Amino acid sequence: MFMQRPGGQSQFSAALSGPLAQDSVLRELMESVQADPAAQHTVSGMADRAGVSVRHLNRLFRAETGTTPSQWLERVRLDAARALILEGHTVTRVAQRSGFGSDETLRRAFARQLGTTPTAFRERFATTAPGARWTLD
Repeated sequence: MFMQRPGGQSQFSAALSGPLAQDSVLRELMESVQADPAAQHTVSGMADRAGVSVRHLNRLFRAETGTTPSQWLERVRLDAARALILEGHTVTRVAQRSGFGSDETLRRAFARQLGTTPTAFRERFATTAPGARWTLD
């Protein structure tokens, strides 16, 4: 999977959709969440890790990303989910490994952010090249 899609194709990655945060504390927090999107991330937990209040974290995110911490987290998890789907994992496994927890939460995020379902996304973007492998876990 390309981090930057070739040929003018639309970019899907939340990591590529905006510049890195200028605030070093926020940048480190964002990098740690992106490194493990399936971990137990909550807005209050992220604020604690950053050493700021929830209200201040919201202000930092708004100023740096134009969105809220929870909206940003959902997009990061969606990026992870899309990669896992294209690797051939089941919807249940994708939900667990990307941090959504349940199939229903994953489906709602796909509908809200992409206007599709995980299965339709797989059918549209999965490779059909020889050697492509689908796991049934």
